[in-house]
Amino acid sequence: MKIVINRDYPLLPLDGKIDLTYRCNNACRHCWSWLPQDSHEKRNELSFEEWRQIIDQARAMGCQTWSISGGEPMLRPDFVEIFDYLTRKAVSYKLNTNGTLITPEIARLLTRRGDKMVALYGATADVHDYVTRIPGSFEAAMRGFAYLKEAGAPFTVQIVPMRANYHQFDQMQALAQSLSPVYRVGAAWLWLSDCPSDARNREIADQRLDPKEVIVLDTPNPAAELFDKSGFEKAGLENPIEGTGQPDDQLFASCIANRRDFHVDPYGMMSFCCFIKDPALRYDLRQGTFQEAWDQFIPSLADTVRGGQEYVENCGSCELRNDCRWCAVYGYLEHGRYAARVDYLCQVAAANRRYKEDWRMTHLRYYQIAGITLQVSADFPITNETFAAKFEKFRVDAPGTDTISIQLASSVPTLAELRLGKEIYHRPPYAIYEQRDSWVYRGIHSDDDPHTDPRSLVIVNKDYSRMTICRDGKAFTWQNLQSLTTLPSDQILLAPALAEREACFMHSSAIVINGRGLLFVGHSEVGKSTMLKILRGQGEILCDDRNIIRRWPDGFRVHGTWSHGELPDVSSAGAPLLGIFFLQQAKTNQLIPINNMRERLDELLAHVIRPLLTADWWEKTLNLAGKIANEVPIYRLKFDKSGQVVDVLKTLCE
Repeated sequence: MKIVINRDYPLLPLDGKIDLTYRCNNACRHCWSWLPQDSHEKRNELSFEEWRQIIDQARAMGCQTWSISGGEPMLRPDFVEIFDYLTRKAVSYKLNTNGTLITPEIARLLTRRGDKMVALYGATADVHDYVTRIPGSFEAAMRGFAYLKEAGAPFTVQIVPMRANYHQFDQMQALAQSLSPVYRVGAAWLWLSDCPSDARNREIADQRLDPKEVIVLDTPNPAAELFDKSGFEKAGLENPIEGTGQPDDQLFASCIANRRDFHVDPYGMMSFCCFIKDPALRYDLRQGTFQEAWDQFIPSLADTVRGGQEYVENCGSCELRNDCRWCAVYGYLEHGRYAARVDYLCQVAAANRRYKEDWRMTHLRYYQIAGITLQVSADFPITNETFAAKFEKFRVDAPGTDTISIQLASSVPTLAELRLGKEIYHRPPYAIYEQRDSWVYRGIHSDDDPHTDPRSLVIVNKDYSRMTICRDGKAFTWQNLQSLTTLPSDQILLAPALAEREACFMHSSAIVINGRGLLFVGHSEVGKSTMLKILRGQGEILCDDRNIIRRWPDGFRVHGTWSHGELPDVSSAGAPLLGIFFLQQAKTNQLIPINNMRERLDELLAHVIRPLLTADWWEKTLNLAGKIANEVPIYRLKFDKSGQVVDVLKTLCE
């Protein structure tokens, strides 16, 4: 297998992760055994000058962002000098610290724009200091928070959960909120140490939370995962070996090929991941160059670690693989073997699977219209009363070959959280913005201040196959909603999606007679519903106000929708389109072919349901209308209410 590392550095900048001080283990939170200053490991850490050389080489290769951690990075006596040099030319940075060593000078330095994450191990001194094993660490951390706030350096409080402090989790959240407007929960489970100490690892394992608690803290997002790639690709592993049905056991191949970041430890050992502790997978920058490490050494590791039979028979073929947090590095830290399974993660994966199964039962629905499956997911429970009963006729059990995602979110981002893009449409109730790969619909009123937060927001990708709809949570407490998108009409978003598929909504009524679809077109009060009343019993009514015309490989078909008018009869059925009939109430019943192409186009375009217009939609719809005019029989149908029009149409159907 050939691994190619993208060298287009200006377009894809590298992200650097560095550890300034020794850490006995990647996440050894419960044991804080700092090394003595005169220890061999301390003496062997990179000097400031050596860090400068590495930083300069990485910058020359396109590194623009840095993550700084340890151990505790501020244990370095020259932390200020390293941080200043590292961030002076960086686009951004992330700093992980326990906050205990922050001084007023450091706090002022941290006003530089970047992400500061300060750990919180307990809501009270006794719990916090028990976790850190350092008396006074809680008081020191609170002092560090105060210095940051006094200097005006924004920061994120990172709550670090484990069994020793989980009973205080609510209190820790409350404390975090009082310290900063932003807080997050750190990793919900603990991996083991690479230190050769069974006692220490037993202590870490004892601090692991129950798998159910892990799911509460790190709740899966099944809505997003519905669109992830296969489980192997998602996990950073290759697809099954062609022709064998077995998973590829190159455990790091895809990970190396897809990553744009690197990690350097306190001794100048570089690899592609901070969890890699095996010396054979780390490059000594003291003996070579950053470019050689990135261009040659790291790509060469793609085929170095093989899972072998142990991986193929266990994690590689496990039915819970897509629900599991397992990675080869965790197997190595747990058992000293990259292919080894981690029993604790098996339990978390089982809890993860149960959560997702429950979620799909209560937060996910599928509906099919015109051959398209609408996958509706929500961050609130969907009940049988959420949507109007008419949608049940369109409901299906699973996605089809053509699926549109509709994600309903019960909160609206603030203006500060958005990058709206270029405004291309502005007329209440919506302003539309174009981004590079998406459209943004912002709900507006005529008297809105443009600087106020959105009332509602819709974000869709360019082909309208993925839609996220954000509204105030109160909107989702309503019952009997008349649209799946919760907007005034589903046609606002579905019309552009149909245009991508050579389809459109028509202001029409439709019925299927003898397996053929008849589409009756006209504006309000022209008799669309009346025509279906006359034809009731002759076939299957599709809808009396909105129907879809779609071009398929074998010709045009008409499909019913749920957007009905006077008649509640709706159907998800479709049929080959026999003809389009422009209605005209009269004293006689007469079918008159429309042969003039200009007249055909004008009539069709006058009755197409238009979304909030974009040039792209209009171009596709003009092209579609031309094909309809050329390929579908089109008539003017004069009719009275005597019912004799039935004979006229039945003759045509026969």
